[in-house]
Amino acid sequence: RLIKVKPEELKAGDVIIIKPGERVPVDGLVIEGTSTVDTSALTGESVPRTIREGDEILSGMVNLSGLLTVKVTKELKGSTISRILELVENASARKAKTEKFITKFAHHYTPAVVGLATLVALIPPLAFGEPFSKWVYRALVLLVISCPCALVLSIPLGYFGGIGRAAKEGILVKGSNFLDALSKATIVAFDKTGTLTKGVFKVTKIETRNGFNEEEILRFAALAEAHSNHPIAKAIKKAYGERINEAQIKEHEEIAGHGVRAKVDGVEILVGNDRLLHRFDVEHDTCHVKGTVAHVVVNGKYAGYIVISDEIKDDASKAVRELKSLGVKKVIMVTGDGRDIAEEIAKQIGLDEFYAELLPEDKVKIIEKLEGEKKDDEKIVFVGDGINDAPVLARADVGVAMGALGSDAAIETADIVIMDDKPSKLPKGVKIARKTRRIVWQNIIFALGVKFAFISLGIFGEATMWEAVFADVGVALIAVFNAMRILR
Repeated sequence: RLIKVKPEELKAGDVIIIKPGERVPVDGLVIEGTSTVDTSALTGESVPRTIREGDEILSGMVNLSGLLTVKVTKELKGSTISRILELVENASARKAKTEKFITKFAHHYTPAVVGLATLVALIPPLAFGEPFSKWVYRALVLLVISCPCALVLSIPLGYFGGIGRAAKEGILVKGSNFLDALSKATIVAFDKTGTLTKGVFKVTKIETRNGFNEEEILRFAALAEAHSNHPIAKAIKKAYGERINEAQIKEHEEIAGHGVRAKVDGVEILVGNDRLLHRFDVEHDTCHVKGTVAHVVVNGKYAGYIVISDEIKDDASKAVRELKSLGVKKVIMVTGDGRDIAEEIAKQIGLDEFYAELLPEDKVKIIEKLEGEKKDDEKIVFVGDGINDAPVLARADVGVAMGALGSDAAIETADIVIMDDKPSKLPKGVKIARKTRRIVWQNIIFALGVKFAFISLGIFGEATMWEAVFADVGVALIAVFNAMRILR
């Protein structure tokens, strides 16, 4: 039986029908049907996306073609579109230095102008016997001219326009301070997996050692990685292809930046990188291969290695080129992967530098080192996945999480969130940030210039009331319309 309900009445576990042309009200899982959906409200991309049974569908998407049956996974308050709207609404709390300066300026400027107008109205009549009406009129003209509306309206509006324009492109900026910082980006550091590369791994090669065969190595690795959600673990399990009996796994330990250790039917298995082998003093012959390598050790004996390859994103090199054309001095990559694969990727996409085989804390040290090399008004931007890179996202001047569509952790961690997985959105964000800053400063210079000119004329009686109104309302309107250019 179908009943019509409001989105706020939906609970996790409810099953809803979404007809063609309807907007998805809450996040859910498609349990029946195939359709294309418009994701432009979330990602800024106009190309429709195909949704099938088993796929996640997010609030804010528009169902374009087929009938979809969806199981609700999040209530309205916790759904993606609600979280995005909340972040945009809260963006006003985080103000850029320019906004703070104007607020402070207005705080001192207004009483100073009122004081000046009082002196203009009183001193000439009392000290020199001039008529009160003449100087009171001049004082009123001065007050009208001096009203700081143009500044206090157009500056925040400019930043809101920039944040809104970025949101239309699928770039979520959490405050004008981060938009301002992005406009001064001179060093950009990218994570590799899932940021510059697609993060879709597949097993491309298995090399055996010490009497083990390929099937054994793959089986042991899949069992050891059974509880892991790491992309490499998923690739190994997918290549294995058989159902894993988790009852066989008695112990499981993930060693950050190294790999995993597991005990399966009394057999101790290690799967990980070179650092894991050194940690457990495992003898092995070094392999120089292109790609990510997962070494497999069974009961202390080196069994061989699995090569897992990742593909560079189509627009990664374009993003690097555009950042450099915007005047970014240095574009680098920091990754936990091996030096060989890092060097290959850096060469292909034209990076200035790369740092490989890093633990999360090592990435923070790299950012701190770069921090010491830059000038005070220059900013470091780090782009990562928002989950594994939380410490370095927090340490950079601007932390950007990429591919965060549907990822709560990424939305929470970063200063700026790119809702899809295109690196080319970053230079687009830098352009919007710089345009915003340029227009904001145009408004400041224009408003102050006109006001100070008319204040001088007002004191000497050369400005009439209608000219004063133009200096106030007219300048405010021109500044507001100029700020609205950011949205185009």
